[in-house]
Amino acid sequence: MGYKEISHTADWSIHVWAEDIQGLLTESARGMWMLTSADPADGPRAERELSLEAYDAESLLVAFLEELLYLSESEKLLFDDFSALSVEGRKLSGIIGGGPLRSIEKEIKAVTFHNLDIRESKGGLEVEIVFDV
Repeated sequence: MGYKEISHTADWSIHVWAEDIQGLLTESARGMWMLTSADPADGPRAERELSLEAYDAESLLVAFLEELLYLSESEKLLFDDFSALSVEGRKLSGIIGGGPLRSIEKEIKAVTFHNLDIRESKGGLEVEIVFDV
C-alpha cells in the first residue's frame, strides 16, 4: 500500500495503490493530506461517523475525500484513522478518527473525476487522482 505524487500540468495528482478498496481509500486520504502539507496540532482526538453510498467505486472515492476536506475545513480536524471503516459494495460506513488541525499549507478546492479509473493490478487496486487547486 502506498501513494506518490505525480506531476500534473495545472493541478495536483497522486498515484495510489493498495490491496483492496478500503486500503485504497485510506492511502488516498494519506496522499491527499501529504499534498496539502497538513499540520496536526496537539489536542483531544475526535471521532465522526461516516455513511456514504455512491454509484461506483470511483464516485465513492471522490465522496470520501470530499467529506474529509469538508470536515477539515468546517471543524478544523485532520482525520487520519480509518481502521473502523468498512466498505460493502459501493457503501462505506463506520467511524473515522482524527485530531485538531493546526494548518493546511496548500488548499485543495475539489477532488476531480478527471481520468479517474480504479484499476486492478498485480498487488490489488490502483488509481490516479487529480485534485483541483
